[in-house]
Amino acid sequence: MSVVHRLTAGWLVDHLSFINQCGYEICDSFAYPGSVTLNTSVTSTRDCHATSTFAATSSSRDGPIPGPGDAIEREGKPAKTRYLFREEFFDISKPHIAAAPEEQLWQGCPEVSLTEKRKRKCVFNQGELDALEYHSKVRKLIWEGTLHLVQEGLKSGFLHRTTTELSCRKNVVPGHIGCGLAELCEMAKQFPAVNESDHQAAHVLDDETSIPEQDLLSCVTENSSNCAKIVVLMGQKYLVPPKSSFLLSDISCLQPLLNYKKKYDVIVIDPPWENKSVKRSNRYSYLSSWQIKQIPVPALAAPNCLVVTWVTNRQKHLRFVKDELYPHWSVKTLAEWHWVKITRAGEFVLPLDSLHKKPYEVLVLGRVQGNVKEALRKSEDVLPIPEHKLIVSIPCSLHSHKPPLTAVLAEFIKPDVERLELFARNLQPGWTSWGNEVLKFQHMEYFTLLQNE
Repeated sequence: MSVVHRLTAGWLVDHLSFINQCGYEICDSFAYPGSVTLNTSVTSTRDCHATSTFAATSSSRDGPIPGPGDAIEREGKPAKTRYLFREEFFDISKPHIAAAPEEQLWQGCPEVSLTEKRKRKCVFNQGELDALEYHSKVRKLIWEGTLHLVQEGLKSGFLHRTTTELSCRKNVVPGHIGCGLAELCEMAKQFPAVNESDHQAAHVLDDETSIPEQDLLSCVTENSSNCAKIVVLMGQKYLVPPKSSFLLSDISCLQPLLNYKKKYDVIVIDPPWENKSVKRSNRYSYLSSWQIKQIPVPALAAPNCLVVTWVTNRQKHLRFVKDELYPHWSVKTLAEWHWVKITRAGEFVLPLDSLHKKPYEVLVLGRVQGNVKEALRKSEDVLPIPEHKLIVSIPCSLHSHKPPLTAVLAEFIKPDVERLELFARNLQPGWTSWGNEVLKFQHMEYFTLLQNE
């Protein structure tokens, strides 16, 4: 389970464990030339880190897709290849910026005047004043809730006050790998138009792993099997977990998702918000508020759909979601939750009262309004959404790799519902994922082969 501890304040979540429990395993029982098959069907105790594991595997009609350190076994036994997400991406052993001793989590929750932290000659602008006002309202909830969850994590051994670098650390993968998925989506606009009446709404993956780019970009791709698959796109390999589906496209090419004709009971949205950092770094393209409002959530949402939107700490964006975006989509705001980022030692990754960046992000939860009878029927046997909860986890060092919400939302939705993530950068079993970088964190280079011991 990705939830390590559950308390009244919220959840302590193991993001890495969730990824490795997604079933990244591909089985193939036939022998390859020379009576050799891939085999890595041994589970690992992974003494470097107290998390559970799973993995992935793959096959092709023309022979195995090679990976670094492939283990082999003679003909006669089923072959399995399993992959684990590289744990060094979750090796956050120290805060990015150390907090002053009096501001550390263990020192209680001191009352501080945040405006005095900046030199007097500097004047706060309105946006900064709004952010400080918001922070003052949620600060105690975040501090105390995180402390209780961290204490549980330390007791169980999931967190460690004294940490060292992982002894099994491998070479870190460069930050920019893959074939440029966003650029590929731009190129796709030059492809010949597809006749929608003749075109299938979904492409189901089989053992063949190489898909024409036009097929991949013009319809939803499904892996309906119980095994992971490998997709080869522009010469790059991506792992697709079982029971998952995705559409690789940008906001101008959403029609294939509508053609898929599914109505979703949960929609999670992680918009590329505009901010100064994004503009300076040119790390990814951002959308204006007007463009975000054009996302056809009402056409994708089932009655009483739970909508969850990730929001940065800019109050401008938070107000936009609650006051404009959700009303535009006929969504009633129900709650604000916070994702709190900690180190393996249980410290905030940034000082809680930092004026520049905070160690938390906001999630705004709401439900689609509509048919009252249908909403009441769908809300039976599920708990109401709490006004405030914390999701505390060790963050991935890869930019914008958000923690999974599957387990924390489970008690507020019925089982086996249709779930959709918009602006996704990774895939999850049981979810449809859409975005122009939807395969980004599925790239094979982010995974390592599980070796036989």
